[in-house]
Amino acid sequence: MSAAPRPYAWYFYPLNWLLLALAHLPLAVLYVAARGIYLLLAYVVRYRWRVVLDNLRHAFPEKEEAEIRQIGRQFYWHFAQVLVEILKLAAISPAELHRRMHFTNPELMTGPFAQNRFVLSLGSHRGNWEWLLSGAELEFPGRAAGVYKPLNNRFFEHFMRRLRTRLGADAVPMLGTLRYFVQHRRQGRTISLLTDQAAGPEDRPYWTSFMHREAGFYTSAERLAQQFDCAVLYVGIRRARRGYYEITFTQLPDGQAATAAAHAPDEAQRYPITEAFVRCLETDIRATPEQYLWTHRRWKHKRNG
Repeated sequence: MSAAPRPYAWYFYPLNWLLLALAHLPLAVLYVAARGIYLLLAYVVRYRWRVVLDNLRHAFPEKEEAEIRQIGRQFYWHFAQVLVEILKLAAISPAELHRRMHFTNPELMTGPFAQNRFVLSLGSHRGNWEWLLSGAELEFPGRAAGVYKPLNNRFFEHFMRRLRTRLGADAVPMLGTLRYFVQHRRQGRTISLLTDQAAGPEDRPYWTSFMHREAGFYTSAERLAQQFDCAVLYVGIRRARRGYYEITFTQLPDGQAATAAAHAPDEAQRYPITEAFVRCLETDIRATPEQYLWTHRRWKHKRNG
C-alpha cells in the first residue's frame, strides 16, 4: 500500500515546524516580534514604501506630506501586527479568538439564515481580514465560507488553507465558487468575498471613483446575488485595540434589487451592490486609514481607451 503523497516538497517541512512553533507562542510575545517586523519593513527594507506613499497621496490629497508619511508608518505597524496574528491562527484556541472578535449587529446575518438564504459578505483588506473568516465561523457555527485565490507555491497554499479552515470555516477556491453555491443553496450560509481586489479591463469590471482615482471592481457579487437571491452585507472590520477587532455589518442591495437594476441606463445603477460596497469602504478607510492594505496595488489597472 503506497504512502499518501506529500502535499509539498520535503525541504519545506523544517519551515512548517518553525512556523507552528512560533504560532504556539503567546500573542504578547508575538507582538514583540511584530515590533521588529515593523522596523524592518518600514525603515530597513522599506517594503513598497513608494507604493504606500503614492496610494496615500492620491487617497488623501487634502493632507500634508508629513501626515501622509505618519499614516504610512502607522500602517506598517498595523500590518506587522496582522502578520503575527495570521500566524497565530495555527494555534489560537476557539475561545480566545471568539473573545477577540466582537460582532456588533449579528442579527443582520442570522435573519437571512432563518429564511435559509445565502448571504454574500463583502469584505476588504482592512483590519484583519484573515481572522474575520474564522471569527465568523465561531459566531455562526457551520455557516461561514470564504473565497480565495490559490497560491502558486504548494507549501504556502497548504499552510494558508490549513489556517483558514482549522476552526471549521470552508475555504473555497475562486474557480469553485459557483459549485459551492449550487451544493449549499437553501442552507442558510454566508460566503465571504474580498471585493476590493483589483479587476483588470479583461475582467469586464465596473469602473468607478474610489478614493479619488478610477478603479475597476469585479462584478461577481452582482451576478451571484441575482442568480441565488442572496442577501448582501458589507463587512466592516476595524482594530478596536491591540488584538481585538470590531465587526459591523451594513445591509446592501440584495439579489432582487440587483435583478431589478440590471438593465438600468446608468452604469452605477446597474451595479448597485458594488457601488454601495465602494462607498461603505471609502467611509471606513477615511475613519481609520492606517488599517487599510496600502501596499496593495489597487489602482494598477486602467480602463481601456
